[in-house]
Amino acid sequence: MAAAQRVVIENAAIATVDAHDTEYAEGHVVIAGNRIESLGAGRAPEGLENVVRRVDATGHLVTPGLVNTHHHFYQWITRGLATDHNLFDWLVALYPTWARIDEPMVYAAAQGSLAMMARGGVTTAMDHHYVFPKTAGDLSGAIIRAARETGVRFTLARGSMDRGEKDGGLPPDFAVETLEGALAATEATVGQHHDPSSDAMTQVAVAPCSPFSVSTELLKEGAELARRLGVRLHTHGSETVEEEKFCQEQFGMGPTDYLESTGWLGEDVWMAHCVHMNDSDIAAFARTGTGVAHCPSSNARLAAGIARVPDMLAAGVPVGLGVDGTASNESGELHTELRNALLVNRLGKHREAALNARQALRLGTYGGAQVLGRAAETGSLEPGKLADLVLWKLDTLAHASIADPVTALVLGAAAPVTASFVNGRQIVENGRLLTVDEDAIARSTRQEAQRLARIAAGG
Repeated sequence: MAAAQRVVIENAAIATVDAHDTEYAEGHVVIAGNRIESLGAGRAPEGLENVVRRVDATGHLVTPGLVNTHHHFYQWITRGLATDHNLFDWLVALYPTWARIDEPMVYAAAQGSLAMMARGGVTTAMDHHYVFPKTAGDLSGAIIRAARETGVRFTLARGSMDRGEKDGGLPPDFAVETLEGALAATEATVGQHHDPSSDAMTQVAVAPCSPFSVSTELLKEGAELARRLGVRLHTHGSETVEEEKFCQEQFGMGPTDYLESTGWLGEDVWMAHCVHMNDSDIAAFARTGTGVAHCPSSNARLAAGIARVPDMLAAGVPVGLGVDGTASNESGELHTELRNALLVNRLGKHREAALNARQALRLGTYGGAQVLGRAAETGSLEPGKLADLVLWKLDTLAHASIADPVTALVLGAAAPVTASFVNGRQIVENGRLLTVDEDAIARSTRQEAQRLARIAAGG
């Protein structure tokens, strides 16, 4: 550490989100290279060598960077469509358009999705991409390239679908892959892009889309592939009552029992949504260490329901937050999910005792790192962990009269991000990205959205 360049942050409130929820009303963080070297109350230690920058963070709260655990980047260019549909009707309405995406569209959409999250405090992102039209180009490579350019830590969940309409699934037949093709392409993506190291910037997970868009064989063989390659597994589960009905009719059991029968419960698995879970389902997730990506805004947008997050947490289920695709959460921000997770869950049976502000922050940071299998290295502010952290400005009109900074961050208006660091590198300054041109991305995403709309309309 002695030779590493250091950045010293001082005079900030700090919420570490460590195992003890340690907080400092006024403290410091020292970054050395890509790691947190030290943190604590008061000023930084004297005599530090190689200090290249000192940040006076008066009026700020420092937290771990936000961790997004579920997203579909390509949907950035189909926002604002089918706004009054439930999940199944929404999918049927949009699959014919999504099946016409290509590499330039996916690259632009990934840029837009990543930029929106990163400028709002996300330091670790993921994308569940499962639409691979023939001759569309290198879609996985385009997504990973966008993530590297943005500068965020990233997991690509290489998705797949092989159950089209003729097999009783929802996607049109021209939008799905073969079983063999999906498995081979997934294995190739892991081999080309997955970095297993502890400070990896890019990792890959195996991610067949959902019980109603993939065959039982793809689920089983996908799980076997992931475990042979030593990577994580991701899919959708228990999102809607329609999915419950589908699984009962097709397989004679609910989604959790069906997924367990195909090898899809375990410490290396996380599932998106998990809205319609009974006590037995939650116990199965807790027993196996299966994680959950909670997406409150998307669940509300698609009228899916309220996930039983307080019960999951009480049972010991790992839970993180997800933006979900921006065709069902048009804001594309994870910060809003902190607030919505707290508010939406208070509409459930636990009412005001459902979640508090610190639990919401934990869902969006350490909980997300747990779900992605990266909690040993990120998700909390502790010496030796990766320097993924955010400085939230809380001394302006929007927050200055809220005494508790964590409450201000979670329940207040979206707080400005003065600085965001990923792997020790600053990627946001005063709410603007330092790594990419936001205005250029806005133009390219609009152009690609218009091009996709013309192609889908036959023009």
